[in-house]
Amino acid sequence: MKYFYDTEFIEDGKTIDLVSIGIIAEDGRTYYAISKEFDANKADDWVRKNVLSKLEVNSSVYWKSREQIKEDIIAFIGEEKPELWAYYADYDHVVLCQLFGRMIDLPKNFPFYTRDIKQLCDSIGNPKLPEQENEHNALDDAKWNMQAYEFLINLKN
Repeated sequence: MKYFYDTEFIEDGKTIDLVSIGIIAEDGRTYYAISKEFDANKADDWVRKNVLSKLEVNSSVYWKSREQIKEDIIAFIGEEKPELWAYYADYDHVVLCQLFGRMIDLPKNFPFYTRDIKQLCDSIGNPKLPEQENEHNALDDAKWNMQAYEFLINLKN
C-alpha cells in the first residue's frame, strides 16, 4: 500500500526537529500528530509564521510524545511493506527515521527510502501540479501529495 506523508520541522543546518507529521494511506485512512517535544525557541521567523501558527492548540489530542507518534505510525502502517511517498522527500525521510532512532532501527517492514513526488514530476517533463490550498499543515500537505501523485500518474498513463 502507498502512504503519502509530510512532516513539518525545525532545522538549523545540524539537526532536524519534528514539529508535526501527517500521513494518508492509499485506502483513505489518515494520521496526524504534533510532537510535544520540539523546541519552538529554535524556530526561525518563517517556521513561526508558516508552521507553528497553524498548529492546533496545545491541549489538542494531536499533541503527543515522539515515542507515542512512533508507536502510532507502527500501528497505522501495520506489518505490510509500505511504499512511502513525499514531496521533496529527503528531510521528511530523515525526520521519519529519527522517530525510530537511526535509519537501521526502522521496523523491518519499512523501506530505507521514501519515493519523491518531485522526482516523478521531473521525470515526465515537470508539469504544473494542482494548486494547494493550506500549505504547511502536515496532514493537508500529505493529502496534497496523494493528489499530486495521482495527477502525475494519470498524465504518465
